[in-house]
Amino acid sequence: MEVLFERVAGLDVGKDSVTVCVRTPGARRGRHTETRTFKTTTGSLRLMRDWLVECGVRIAAMESTSTYWKPPFYCLEEAMEVWLLNAAHMKAVPGRKTDVRDAEWIAQLLEHGLLAPSFVPPPPIRSLRMLTRYRVQLMGDRTRECIRLEMMLEDASIKLSAVASTLTTVSARVILAAMIAGERDPLVLAQLAKGKMRRKIPDLAQALEGHFDAHHARLARSILDRLDMVEHDLAEVDDAVAAACAPWAHQIELLQTIPGVGERVAQVIVAETGADMSRFPSAAHLASWAGLAPGVYQSAGRSRPSGTRHGNKWLCAMLVEAAGSVGRMKGKNYLAAQHARLVKRRGAGRAQVAVAHSILVCAYHMLSRDEPYQDLGADWLARRNHEAHTRRLVAQLERLGHTVIIDPAA
Repeated sequence: MEVLFERVAGLDVGKDSVTVCVRTPGARRGRHTETRTFKTTTGSLRLMRDWLVECGVRIAAMESTSTYWKPPFYCLEEAMEVWLLNAAHMKAVPGRKTDVRDAEWIAQLLEHGLLAPSFVPPPPIRSLRMLTRYRVQLMGDRTRECIRLEMMLEDASIKLSAVASTLTTVSARVILAAMIAGERDPLVLAQLAKGKMRRKIPDLAQALEGHFDAHHARLARSILDRLDMVEHDLAEVDDAVAAACAPWAHQIELLQTIPGVGERVAQVIVAETGADMSRFPSAAHLASWAGLAPGVYQSAGRSRPSGTRHGNKWLCAMLVEAAGSVGRMKGKNYLAAQHARLVKRRGAGRAQVAVAHSILVCAYHMLSRDEPYQDLGADWLARRNHEAHTRRLVAQLERLGHTVIIDPAA
């Protein structure tokens, strides 16, 4: 098999050590293999980099093992081309499984050009990506604390969540603070409601009747303190994300012209894709990379449904959430009409994935052409179907030898 890269390195990365296999030209047109093991500390990784540079290695490849690939990747990218590989693309021959053999197998596949690198964004995008992903985790922490608070109130037979939209509204927080302070009279607690909640005072009085005791008050105080800390951290991260997104302010403004895409969704799209669509050959490649394209499973000439592919879970989840908000727009634009059309026969889940795919395709073309979103109209799908049906009928009449002249009705 033809050797495309003469001097290559394959790395098998672990938490504490990295095994490196270097393959270089040998005697009589053969290949020389040398394998060494290094620790994953910064000093040891520098020694590994110096050794690879001394061997004349210009390209190295490693498997994406959890987050352990980051230190060696960041160390080597300054001195040579580094490929991050999907583990599913390089299954080794079954048998003796060792770190040395894994590194040798990666090096052999690389020198023959049988591997494809994964997308690793530049350092500024990597920093932004860490912030946006941390924000999603904080939002998950906030949701979990709210669920714990609701379950604790259910144990005390307090049905506040059945009347208030959420337990984090101003009225709910004031009522909970009074309950923690020792107030137990449902009528007095209901009178603490503010704004629109005051219309629900009779329902509140019934919902706040229970057996909320000192034990529940202690738990509620602890949960609310954690909620306050999470909210404070979220506000700080929001400011940090906004500052980090300043170089891509124009792209984020363009993306927000898509229905359902707000500032946070636009920031995640930029953080996960890098806003540079030249890295993806087409919109279909981007959708496949994000995990929003259907998988292909064909055997014996038959194609079977296999669901969506595994992809970028952060981008996919945010786009599906945006598609859910589009579905609540009741057919006011093309994406909402697409959601309404699909949800009837395919269900809400599949409809949201399809609309998320459409949003990502729109984002690809908008960022590639530097153009804002142009809606096709809520009636575009129906209009397209009518036109296609007309063309089919005209074609049938022409095949029968008739000359057809279309005269649309007013």
